[in-house]
Amino acid sequence: MTRTIAREIAMHLAFEQAFSNLEAEELLDRELTPEAFESRKKEEPLYSDFPDEEQRGYIAELVKGVAQRRAELDSRIEQYAKDWRVARIDRVAACVMRVAMYEILYLPQVPDKVAINEAVEIAKKYLDTDVVGFVNGILGSLVREEYPQEQGPAGKG
Repeated sequence: MTRTIAREIAMHLAFEQAFSNLEAEELLDRELTPEAFESRKKEEPLYSDFPDEEQRGYIAELVKGVAQRRAELDSRIEQYAKDWRVARIDRVAACVMRVAMYEILYLPQVPDKVAINEAVEIAKKYLDTDVVGFVNGILGSLVREEYPQEQGPAGKG
């Protein structure tokens, strides 16, 4: 399993967690099992391979981090989505942005450009072209505004 697939699975689980009564840890305990992957792979090839320990850790870090910082991430989405409240934004788009923003803000080992590109590629699978552009624009604005010193050859992004 690649980090790209792990990231997309994390987005699925973060989406599910946002609309369930389960804490992130409970959801992960239920869904990050060989049995859960076996039952999901019939409908979604993304779940064909069970993640190794490192990949499970990455998925868990993203899902728990997004859950813990959801209010902050939503506030940042609203900050850069001028005149848009998160409640008006497509739920999948909001979740894609939360995961990418978490990576940008809290995982320095993930280059900003990688987080944005991966988010855009995931968005393309689930969203209309105009919404994909919206996601790209919000994430690009976040990086330009919050990390202007890191733009260019020496920066993280």
